[in-house]
Amino acid sequence: MSKKQNKKENKKEVEISDDITTNETATEITVELTAEEQLKTDLAEEKDKFLRLFAEFENYKRRTTKERIELFSTASQDVIKALLPVVDDFDRALLEISKSEATELSKGVELIKNKLSSTLEQKGLSLIEVASGDVFNPDDHEAITQIPAPSKEMKGKIIDVIEKGYKLGDKVIRFPKVVIGN
Repeated sequence: MSKKQNKKENKKEVEISDDITTNETATEITVELTAEEQLKTDLAEEKDKFLRLFAEFENYKRRTTKERIELFSTASQDVIKALLPVVDDFDRALLEISKSEATELSKGVELIKNKLSSTLEQKGLSLIEVASGDVFNPDDHEAITQIPAPSKEMKGKIIDVIEKGYKLGDKVIRFPKVVIGN
């Protein structure tokens, strides 16, 4: 080979090697950009996972706090339900004592009943007010029986309250038992 041909081949080799280097560099830049973009997408995914996990944990805390408050407010429900017949017995005793003339006995029983009632009220118990002549609502009252109404105005209304109803907080623990006119 002549020197001219060698120079031409060397130039071609140099040009080819320059092209290869340029292509390799371009590929490396593309790979680097892709790696950088990949890191950014990974970071965004991890942030999203973190935010979702954090939101889920906050919801869990709120839910357990709400459940705990409900548990404390209704934890004594069984005990209070068991004491309601005692309160009813006090009412019956006071009614019978008032028929007789035992005033001192009446005062003693009334003091005990008031003390029990105030203690139960402090725990969240409240009386459901129902009076004779109120309109009967099956969602709020429990009908024991129906009797013929003494007048047309009393038809579908409460004639008599057999047993008082009570609420513990906002929850009805015993519906008032009533007699309605038919």
